[in-house]
Amino acid sequence: MHVNVHCTEGEAKFWLEPQIELARNYNLSRKQLQAIETIIEERQNELRNAWTKHFSS
Repeated sequence: MHVNVHCTEGEAKFWLEPQIELARNYNLSRKQLQAIETIIEERQNELRNAWTKHFSS
């Protein structure tokens, strides 16, 4: 289970399981990655539910 993040400056992929972890980064700063990871942590239940709903249908 993972989440892809795209923005004008670059993109990143984070694994959600077994724990939140950066899988790859293209052109995002450490500060941007930390901000993204914080958002993922705060919304991880919502992200997991959306993933399950999307891929189980």
